[in-house]
Amino acid sequence: MVFYLKYRPQKVSELDSEEVREKLSSVLSSKRTFAHAFLFTGPKGLGKTSAARIVARVVNCTNRKPGEIEPCNRCLQCKSIIEGTNLDVLEIDAASNRGIDEIRDLREKIRLSPVSATKKVYIVDEVHMLTTEAFNALLKTLEEPPGHVVFILCTTEIHKVPPTIVSRCFQIRFPQASIQELVRSLKRIARGDDLKIDDEALVSIANLSDGSFRDGSKILEELVRTVGSKKITKALVEKSYKITSVDKNLEDFVSFLSRKDLKEAILLINSLEHSGADARFFTERLISHLHKILMSNLQTEESEKMTEGKLSVSEIKKLFEVISESYGKIKFSIYPFLPLEVAVIDWCQAESLAESIESKTPGESLSPEPKHDKMLLELIEDVKKINHSVAGVLRACSLSFKNGVAVLETPYTFHKERLDNKKTKEILEKTLKEMTGRKTSLQVKLKE
Repeated sequence: MVFYLKYRPQKVSELDSEEVREKLSSVLSSKRTFAHAFLFTGPKGLGKTSAARIVARVVNCTNRKPGEIEPCNRCLQCKSIIEGTNLDVLEIDAASNRGIDEIRDLREKIRLSPVSATKKVYIVDEVHMLTTEAFNALLKTLEEPPGHVVFILCTTEIHKVPPTIVSRCFQIRFPQASIQELVRSLKRIARGDDLKIDDEALVSIANLSDGSFRDGSKILEELVRTVGSKKITKALVEKSYKITSVDKNLEDFVSFLSRKDLKEAILLINSLEHSGADARFFTERLISHLHKILMSNLQTEESEKMTEGKLSVSEIKKLFEVISESYGKIKFSIYPFLPLEVAVIDWCQAESLAESIESKTPGESLSPEPKHDKMLLELIEDVKKINHSVAGVLRACSLSFKNGVAVLETPYTFHKERLDNKKTKEILEKTLKEMTGRKTSLQVKLKE
């Protein structure tokens, strides 16, 4: 059995989210009338269904005394719910049971008394997938619920749930897991499976988990299976997920961005790419690092001043926008690091590159002639309508014409390879033809 299922929480105290533990404990220990409908909201992999099953056991546990918040997990009701054989606790996937007919059928069954339990519990997963008609039918039940029924609605997209439904439920938000909460979850799994994991390795896995308990357990399980050992170290995690270079270069990268040193920033990305680093993970860590800098700057009086190697609040805000946009494009890109490269070029601007190169090669003019410079800008704007990533790479190039051939020069080998791609060249040559009115061949060269 996979770790996430094998070690899913069985008690309120085992839930790894502190916020959820506190809210559920408060509700379940209350002597007031128990809520007839719950709404669990939050991203996938945070334990909404696990918490729902715990609540189902709490309300039906025959050994539980008033005011107690934990199920015994030993009585017949608790055991049958854990095993999934209890006829009074039903889990419904709204994605495949989303129509009004299914909800009407549900309403008919709700009227019947429980078979053996105290309460009938209906756990509706991904409730936002219900149709409008189905929601209206469900609303009628929530407005006048039978005393023997408890609804637990779970959703990853609360904005798609009608306000009329939300207002009739006790809502508990499941926030993304913190590093500390992820480490707590991983330690629980490690104890259960007799794994030996050092604290640094746990933190490394937590950083890779994207705030998800499920993802964290999957990563740990993959490591155990891949390595074939129950001993997991930080070095092993770094080697398996190629994150050493990310941590070592993150501060340098932010320093380059703060100075708008395009050349060094792009070279560092190239180095990360060739070392096998993960573009998504690096970008996540970059955003997290920028957030830490922002929090630090907000505590100082100099937060709006830009100094060498440091970012102001306004600069970080702009960087967040640029980097976050690139993060959303990674999974759609053939070259995972390309969206980040384009973002860096957008941030630094091509002029920074020209100045950097000119300062190292006195006497050489690497800038295109004014008319060609104007044409390059026009080319960038036209190509942007077709392929934003290619347009971003063009910003680091110069354009000239020799014997009727358009020559694009770039200082980076990996940019040359991408511009030399057959499909990319077709786009560029077609755009140049539309601009010049004649067929134009394209040559891509490295700047000497």
